[in-house]
Amino acid sequence: MPVAGNSYVITIIQAYLDWGGHTRHTSSRGMVYGEGYIPIFAPDSYSFNIHNSNFIPNYKPNKIDILGVNIFNCTSYDGFFTGVLKAAGNQSDDIYAKQLQGNGDLKTLGAWYAHINAQVGEHVEVTWTSPTDIVIRHY
Repeated sequence: MPVAGNSYVITIIQAYLDWGGHTRHTSSRGMVYGEGYIPIFAPDSYSFNIHNSNFIPNYKPNKIDILGVNIFNCTSYDGFFTGVLKAAGNQSDDIYAKQLQGNGDLKTLGAWYAHINAQVGEHVEVTWTSPTDIVIRHY
């Protein structure tokens, strides 16, 4: 579980801004424009213990979401976004998450990216202020 003060920075690429439309490599669904995500690179995921729903084996196959495990309250530094993000996907070890995304709405971060007019090459910082709360900042 992450702790207050854990933080990482990513450099934005096009796929983060347009997850559902940019270079989709799946036939599971069609293009969905407006989706976005914030990646979690393996060293940060492992170091901060950022888990996905696979971390909760006693609840399989009915996976649940748990605040502070794979669900986090989130606010954006600019005040536009207040909501919940989900740690999802998996690294080589399938209990560690590879991205933050909207919980149940993959357009959540896409809307924030659009609001701040995020561009490729800019940065997003993710900072835990407690084990259950994060702040995202664009610069």
